[in-house]
Amino acid sequence: MKHQKSIKKLNLAAPHRRALLRNQVISLILNGSLTTTKARAKEVKRLAEKMVTLARGGNTFNNRRRAKELLPYKEEALVKLFTEIAPQYVTRPGGYTRLYLLGRRMSDTAEMARLEWVV
Repeated sequence: MKHQKSIKKLNLAAPHRRALLRNQVISLILNGSLTTTKARAKEVKRLAEKMVTLARGGNTFNNRRRAKELLPYKEEALVKLFTEIAPQYVTRPGGYTRLYLLGRRMSDTAEMARLEWVV
């Protein structure tokens, strides 16, 4: 039974899933949008919104350390998150990203979605 289990496994081992989500959040931060499957986009949305909520608290040492723990690969992604993205959403109580459904992929009929920042 899957009662009260909030994360999706995405048919991946835990380290692989964590690396995939981290890389996709970094891609979302650097490029402004992300096109992937619907299930992956929903999980990336959860992590991205947590990152923005953390960065909204200000560019303090503790917030930078906690963000670096979640996204250890790219320093420029953290810089962009703290200097450009988070200041836009200081007054917004949540809902920093938007998910557009794009239909099904031709090859395997997976549901595709586009995730982008709300302006």
